[in-house]
Amino acid sequence: MPVGDDSARWATRGGTHKVLLVVHNVTSATRLLDILPLFDDDLRVQLLVTCTESSAFRAGVAELLAETGVPVLPWEQAVETPVALAIAASFGGQLPDIIGHLAILSHGIGYTKRLATTRHPTAGGGSSEVGGPVFGLSPEWLLDKDGVPVADALVLSHPEQYERLRTACPEAVPTAVLAGDPCWDRMLAARPYRDRFRRALGVRAGQRLVVLNSTWNPESLFGDGDGGDGHGDDILPSLLPRLTSEFPADEYRFAAVLHPNIWHGHGPGQIRAWLDRARRSGLALIDPLHGWRQALIAADAVIGDHGSVTYYVAALGTPVLLGAAPLAGLAPDAPVHDFVRDAPRLDPALPLRLQVETVVSDHHPRPEPAEFTSSVPGESAGRLRRLFYDALGIPEPTEPALLNPLPLPPHEPPSHTVPLLVLTRLLGTAEVEVTRYARPHPPADSTGEAHVAVHEDTRETHQLALADVVFRYGAPDDVRFGSPEQWTSEALALHPHCSLTAYVSGPGDCTIRTRDGELLSLRAESGSDADPAAYASALYAWLAAGKSLDEPVALGLTVRTGAVTHRATVTRR
Repeated sequence: MPVGDDSARWATRGGTHKVLLVVHNVTSATRLLDILPLFDDDLRVQLLVTCTESSAFRAGVAELLAETGVPVLPWEQAVETPVALAIAASFGGQLPDIIGHLAILSHGIGYTKRLATTRHPTAGGGSSEVGGPVFGLSPEWLLDKDGVPVADALVLSHPEQYERLRTACPEAVPTAVLAGDPCWDRMLAARPYRDRFRRALGVRAGQRLVVLNSTWNPESLFGDGDGGDGHGDDILPSLLPRLTSEFPADEYRFAAVLHPNIWHGHGPGQIRAWLDRARRSGLALIDPLHGWRQALIAADAVIGDHGSVTYYVAALGTPVLLGAAPLAGLAPDAPVHDFVRDAPRLDPALPLRLQVETVVSDHHPRPEPAEFTSSVPGESAGRLRRLFYDALGIPEPTEPALLNPLPLPPHEPPSHTVPLLVLTRLLGTAEVEVTRYARPHPPADSTGEAHVAVHEDTRETHQLALADVVFRYGAPDDVRFGSPEQWTSEALALHPHCSLTAYVSGPGDCTIRTRDGELLSLRAESGSDADPAAYASALYAWLAAGKSLDEPVALGLTVRTGAVTHRATVTRR
């Protein structure tokens, strides 16, 4: 149901026009999910979905297809079932076997990648890489064995792709349709909600959000450089720990957007294991299906590579540093090739923070990425629906064609469960500068009095015996801890070497108990937006310097994190 033998007997609405969504892997499926709403509310259309089963990256596909709630046809049945329209976002599989009008969309920034490169000897005795055919824009993909175009409609987002198509495969030119980029249009529509996306990721006032973005394959930012023979340029093992040792936790927030082929090629559990310490140090691992575009919109800078997502970032006008930039795998006449050739490079031998700050301060957005991403921004929904309904042979619905807005991601504040090295300086009356690092070794030019603050749920439990401050986050009425007052008392007893315990019960609230028996409430004043655990460390530094509680209680506590000043009231209880 609703196709197959005797389906007319059982279908409640049997006289529908069948639209088949053809999925190659999770990556291509994301673009098909973008255009699903174009068929909403039309009782004349029955959606179906199938998987070509031709991709090496099959993990995650079954779950994604089930999530759509659309009937799933085995590939063998799909190619035997006549449909009015089939829509694919990849050329993988035996697409010529489909019985019906076939439209193919790109699942990235146009058609830019070469799927294979070969090495050829040079006159000097060396060798050079020569790229293979461009995926989706060469006869190998566009024509069947008889030289007939595979697609009835090849969707392009910009005329420059048409010019490359005319040169590479003139036989397929009559199938070309300029219909924009639905993924880009959803991002453009969501840009006004940037601040909400930042708050969802727990980015606080004065913090910079830096996103690590990687496409898949050994030459990507996440790759080991050469497929695993031990001789490539693998920067990731050294890059990850430096993010927490060179960047203060209260001034920078990090997130990782990884290609679905990384997630499903190696397994989500393996990715989480590889990034375990980085995640416990505050790195957000972004869902590759539903959250990556929101993270890009929210970002202040991106450390990326030659993939389509990094080009989307540049199109948004966001500063980019390329941690990997191979050119041999890119079409030399594609705009992304020029971008990768000219974009600033990350130098692993130099301090990372200075490079990020420089690329942000010196950034002047180039117009080309936005221009070449789509020549008809905001028009893809209307153009695609018109194309699809022309193929169906029925009138379009009278309502405007609309795409779904990008959803607001769930709140994911940073979680620092690794021990924090805290450097503090007393600046004035009840005023303390706080710089926290999620590594034991801060930059060489760091100054200040040092103490250790440890989340009670740390994996490094042996560090709790060395902690000066022990803290945790929780609801004020969490019965597992009794109450904030009870937890702070119990934590002092459980960790006899710490001097102060802090229970963070809200975005600007925490309960503090000192070894001297003082019970305090600390509440951020309006407009202040720092982690209350940083306030607790500031209060510890004030008391450790031999200062009295009277001043912060009477005047309030002023805490500086980077260039941002926060104020909090301190109340004895």
